[in-house]
Amino acid sequence: MKKPTAKAKPGKTTVTYNPATGEKVAEYANTDLKKFPAIVAKARKAQAEWAKLPMRQRAKHVLRMRAYITEHADELARIVSLENGKSRTDALATEVIPCSLSVRWYAQNASAVLKEKTLSRSSWLFFNKQSKVIRVPWGVVGIISPWNYPLSIPFGEVIMALMAGNAVILKVAAVTLSCGKAIEDIVRSADLPEGLFTHVIGSGGEVSTAMIDQGINKIFFTGSVPTGKKLMAQAAAKLVPLSLELGGKDPMIVLSDANLERATNGAAWAGYQNAGQSCGGVERIYVQSGVYKEFVELLARKTSAIRHGADVDFNVDMGAVTTKDQYNTIKSHLVSAVKKGAKVVAESQAAASANKAGNFFPATLVTNVNHSMPLMREETFGPILPVMKFEEIDEAIALANDCSMGLTASIWTKNTKLAKKIAPQIQAGAITINDHLYTHGLSETPWGGFKESGLGRTHSALGLEEMTQPQVVNWDIMNPPRNLWWFPFSPETYNALKSALIFSAPRGPLSWIKASLHLAVFSVKKMFSKWD
Repeated sequence: MKKPTAKAKPGKTTVTYNPATGEKVAEYANTDLKKFPAIVAKARKAQAEWAKLPMRQRAKHVLRMRAYITEHADELARIVSLENGKSRTDALATEVIPCSLSVRWYAQNASAVLKEKTLSRSSWLFFNKQSKVIRVPWGVVGIISPWNYPLSIPFGEVIMALMAGNAVILKVAAVTLSCGKAIEDIVRSADLPEGLFTHVIGSGGEVSTAMIDQGINKIFFTGSVPTGKKLMAQAAAKLVPLSLELGGKDPMIVLSDANLERATNGAAWAGYQNAGQSCGGVERIYVQSGVYKEFVELLARKTSAIRHGADVDFNVDMGAVTTKDQYNTIKSHLVSAVKKGAKVVAESQAAASANKAGNFFPATLVTNVNHSMPLMREETFGPILPVMKFEEIDEAIALANDCSMGLTASIWTKNTKLAKKIAPQIQAGAITINDHLYTHGLSETPWGGFKESGLGRTHSALGLEEMTQPQVVNWDIMNPPRNLWWFPFSPETYNALKSALIFSAPRGPLSWIKASLHLAVFSVKKMFSKWD
């Protein structure tokens, strides 16, 4: 049986399917993009009023969402599981709980992060000048989100945008539209101004084009590297700024002194969780030669013990791959690696609920790999863990950095001091020690990568700042008729400016005193005299 994915009827509806069973989940009407200019105009009007509210008032609205999430946690986990394919336990842990945590953190911390900041003077030459930086909302932001974390990724960005004073137009992945509808319900519980939040449904390319054409102020995109590059090229024509969180090929480095029980448990979770469809999950493992054999044996036993299948009664560990296209990519990487000499040493066991209609790919442990294989160089985005041996730490660092992407990485060792020295040498946006992947759920930690893994950051104070533009406000403490460097010019003006230079960078105490006196006399004369 062919495993269906979301199907769009141009201008009409989009149908979603359960990747674990092949059954239809829902059908939704596509947004009429002829109405998109009106949607943006309504959002701008609502945003202008929303941005005037004190931060505490915004927080009061936003915090209502946390109560809704708690009350509807089971239903939200069920919806995610139905369309994404992950288990309900996985959905609760990695989607629902992080949503609740994000509401609390941004509501409590946005005011301190985004408050105006007075700047210290760079030089006493400008004793009369004072400056501050304020954070100004972009206006209307577009959020385009993926299907691998269809609830927590877009929702966290929605909360950041709202707390920063923006309006939001959200486009979720076509295969997880019920998750977008769930976000609508959560946001509706906050009683926001009409038009401040809008969820649109349709082709990703058509919606992104409409966003750019209608002058959306900024776009936040999470997805693949190729799609991110296309969007960036499209946005460049109108200089629409972007925040891009793209792919990862994240390495795990295991040193010889590591706690192998913890390391193999961590590898299994961060590599197989969500059927491996985590841009920040483990995609390649490098193990020091002295413990390589033991590590592989331990991880093989744990891989074989994992149960994959449809979540019927909470008795499976791993669910389905979300789309058929992704299933085929995972399979092609494994087939290619095996042809080049890779060895499959363990696979997970299918539960009774893993029927043939579902996109079930077993958790798979692979050895005898090298960097000539796509499995070690391209984003697999599936439940395959390739393990490679190394001798010296410098070799492991070089292997970890031998990639066009750099989202996350992890170092496993009992020597935390050593791990902290290694961390800055790895080209990735987030480095964890003796853990992996989980920082995406910590609202206080920035999320984003190096190289082709993206531009900008989401989450944390940096994510809130990405939702605003910095604006400098500068003023005079006193208001004399003229500044030192204003017209009219004269030889005395030139000499006074040279004295200003010496004042700011004196050759010694005497030169500073002489320059100071000359500058003071001339400044008073020019600043407080009339221009005749």
